[in-house]
Amino acid sequence: MFKTLRNAFKVKDIRTKLIYTFIALLVVRLGTLLPAPAISRDVTDAWFNNQNLGFFNSLTGGSLTRMSIFALSISPYITASIIVQLLTIAIPKLEELQKEGEDGRKKMNEITRYLTVGLAVVESAAMAIGFGTQGALKGGLTFTNVILIVASFTAGSAFLMWLGERITQNGVGNGISIILLVNIVSTMPNDFINLFQKFVIGQSFVRAAGSAILIFAVVLVTIVFVLVLQDGQRRIPVQYAKKVQGRKMVGGQTSHIPLKVNTAGVIPVIFAGSLLSFPGVISSFFGVYPARAYFWPKVLKVLSQQEWLKITQGWGEFKYSLGLLIYIGLIFFFAYFYTSITFNPIEVANNMKKNGGFIPGIRPGKPTSEYLTKVLNNIIFIGAIGLSIVSIIPIFFSGAFGANVTFGGTSIIIVVGVIIETIKQIESQLLVRHYKGFLND
Repeated sequence: MFKTLRNAFKVKDIRTKLIYTFIALLVVRLGTLLPAPAISRDVTDAWFNNQNLGFFNSLTGGSLTRMSIFALSISPYITASIIVQLLTIAIPKLEELQKEGEDGRKKMNEITRYLTVGLAVVESAAMAIGFGTQGALKGGLTFTNVILIVASFTAGSAFLMWLGERITQNGVGNGISIILLVNIVSTMPNDFINLFQKFVIGQSFVRAAGSAILIFAVVLVTIVFVLVLQDGQRRIPVQYAKKVQGRKMVGGQTSHIPLKVNTAGVIPVIFAGSLLSFPGVISSFFGVYPARAYFWPKVLKVLSQQEWLKITQGWGEFKYSLGLLIYIGLIFFFAYFYTSITFNPIEVANNMKKNGGFIPGIRPGKPTSEYLTKVLNNIIFIGAIGLSIVSIIPIFFSGAFGANVTFGGTSIIIVVGVIIETIKQIESQLLVRHYKGFLND
């Protein structure tokens, strides 16, 4: 990786793109420090202390808890992109646009932008009204304060969307992914400092050394596991029959269909976490928190990750770990659901048949689609198990040892995936540059 970056800086065009990306990301980080108007930080800090929004706060680079103008970050854009992708299955017009090539892609992006702004308005309005009911707005819940907050949060989110597109166009990598990467990485130093202050500093040498080694080992093992999960794939061999076109014999090549083990990426984990945290966030605006819940509101403790796997506190607290089973079940559900709408075995089988391709030992048409479905279901199951393990690791250490961090397996999946894709893109640009130089010579 470092060799690739060193070689990239030797090429003027790529060096310019890297510098452009760095400056854009510097703007992103500076924006996280600009406070949004009309919000009382003391009240919002107390509110966030009762929430388990560590992962979602890391996605915003700490902007959410700071209540900066980038508090929503690129979350509305990510949500809008997922919604548009899901709607392509239900709305034939969107499905047609998706198949129209570059023109269709531009129209889909335009729809995503409008939806992003709409979601940002709705989310910022909900936050303004919610914090207003908690007394977190300076001057109270007034129309002017709500408009100020909605305008600042929406503008911040729209600006980051625009900046992400500029990075994609003039910089390196996918701009939205790069912004997400920097936001997550920016919260990691504080997490490691907190871990060392709690488990290393002030402890005996043996205990401090053991804790430091354990922290390092857990992070290293998680990264290696994520790398294996991200790169793992099942290659389905495809043979193309020979046929005559004019006076030439074409075809006869052997190819493959790569089916990734983690076909849905981090989408299942994000969806599952969002669904479980939503009731707690809504109830907190009405002053109901899991720690103070009685009778039926105790269901909030079941849905709160902060209450899971408290092994040392007896059955009275450990019973709330039932929510972890619900969480894992949702990960499996969304893994199968999201993959089913992004990969269509019937369409793949039909395209193979039209082009004279077949899987050795499998007849073209319906038998091929059934075979692909069977293989895909097995792969999704393995991938969902991997995602569950990665997600449980920080939850386990948080519940058993009180090692609360904003990043976890999900964050590492995003970081590793974005770094790998960005380095690959830089390498491809270096390769193209090398070939151009060779041809010019």
